[in-house]
Amino acid sequence: MTLQDTLTQDERLAELDLDTLRRLVGLVEHDPDTDPFPVTGWDAVVWAVGNATQSAHFFRSAYGMELEAYSGPETGNRDHVAFVLRSGAVRFVITGAVHAESPVAAHHARHGDGIVDIALEVPDVDRCVAHARTQGATVLDEPHDVSDEHGTVRVSAIATYGETRHTLVDRSRYSGPYLPGYVARTSSYERRPGAPRRVFEALDHVVGNVELGRMDEWVDFYRRVMGFTNMAEFIGDDIATDYSALMSKVVANGNHRVKFPLNEPAAGRKRSQIDEYLDFYGGPGAQHLALATSDILASVDALRAEGIEFLMTPDSYYEDPELRERIGEVRVPIEELQSRGILVDRDEDGYLLQIFTKPVGDRPTVFFELIERHGSLGFGKGNFKALFQAIEREQERRGNF
Repeated sequence: MTLQDTLTQDERLAELDLDTLRRLVGLVEHDPDTDPFPVTGWDAVVWAVGNATQSAHFFRSAYGMELEAYSGPETGNRDHVAFVLRSGAVRFVITGAVHAESPVAAHHARHGDGIVDIALEVPDVDRCVAHARTQGATVLDEPHDVSDEHGTVRVSAIATYGETRHTLVDRSRYSGPYLPGYVARTSSYERRPGAPRRVFEALDHVVGNVELGRMDEWVDFYRRVMGFTNMAEFIGDDIATDYSALMSKVVANGNHRVKFPLNEPAAGRKRSQIDEYLDFYGGPGAQHLALATSDILASVDALRAEGIEFLMTPDSYYEDPELRERIGEVRVPIEELQSRGILVDRDEDGYLLQIFTKPVGDRPTVFFELIERHGSLGFGKGNFKALFQAIEREQERRGNF
């Protein structure tokens, strides 16, 4: 089976072809027939928030996402409301409780706004769950069908770090707007004149923060249970500052469409960004989502115009002669990157541009990364110190450093 055969329905609907996806997220060739737990791609990132109506509007107005579907009391859902938003091949499902006894309300009370489910599209739910069970995974929802007039979806769910889950979805027999129980819905919101069609096009990776001493346990989980492979490892002085550090390993499915960096805190002179996350989130969880874009300059400009704030990079980063020599030629002048605070890193395969937002909610937990790849399959290792220093400045301002 070729990569062309594995394009998801969402990617085709987003008009993303194979070459674009290979450039955006670094796809590689892989034969899923040899995979014990084949993953087609991302299905949805499901959020639990305090006010889904307002959060959905925020993602539409600030991040340029489109409203596609809805579930709530009007559709027979008496537990919560859910807004399905899309940008390119990225789908967010924003859920909020409609009464205090809802599990969504309980999750939000513990963790604040955050990601409860990283749903994955798979070609065979039963095959994946059977393998996961033999490897000791906790099956939260047994494989079952859900149906409506648009067809049938096969779903199941397994547990991962903290209270995060992976719902496994086979939507090959379904033509509805999202899942049974949802109705198609659009928004009357209109973008400002000159706003880009999309701020981001694909999901590159989702980073998880786990407790000290448990990173290797979860790396083993993804390798053993889901057949993922190790992509990268970041441990030691090359990613540490004088004050805080972390250890990170990256696992990915066969074609690298789905990538999970996993972080744990490391010893430092002060509390690290991972420690702060674990304290304020109330345990392990998804720390940030990397959103792939073909034009990071336009994306940053569009988000700043809507009031989104990014971590600031000191001018000394761009004036460092070693950096200038290491990164070589990139598609835009360094001065253009400097004016926006965009970081650049190069490896043996190419280079990437990246920038990080400040936390998107009240707690200093979940945030976004924008990434534009040009051949590089890495994660910006050369930028870690600069990023950590920027995060530490924000921690100090919050009194959590």
